[in-house]
Amino acid sequence: MPGVHHTVRTQVPRSAVFAYVDDPNTVPQWMFGVTAFDPVGDRSRGLGAEYDAVMKVGPKVLSARLEVAVWTENEELVLSSVAGFDVTTRWRFTDGDDGCTVVDVDFDYNLPGGLAGRALGALIEPVVGQAVRQTEQALRDALEQPVRT
Repeated sequence: MPGVHHTVRTQVPRSAVFAYVDDPNTVPQWMFGVTAFDPVGDRSRGLGAEYDAVMKVGPKVLSARLEVAVWTENEELVLSSVAGFDVTTRWRFTDGDDGCTVVDVDFDYNLPGGLAGRALGALIEPVVGQAVRQTEQALRDALEQPVRT
């Protein structure tokens, strides 16, 4: 399974970082390429919550239904696809030695086999690094902006 690992450090308290990442309403604002992240059913957060996600990568639009497979408040959040594009994202939130919040992110995905998978891989793989950098910057900008009164 191809994947990307990235670490983000911020001075924002861990509980605030977790709450922001865990909020389905904010995801399209900071996650690269995500154009929709809509809760399905009655539960919008926590273990078992499901979302219909749409991501635009170049000219390709990928859709998936994601389920929260692991949810430990302020510590860990894992989303795994139950339909559509095969993806798993794991977010771990810890306190750094210098008082910062450390967020470790693993983004793993499976591509279909054959020509379709090779074509999709040729489209996705070159933008993964750019997507991670843009996602980190957007997340950092949203979290670290001064509080307006």
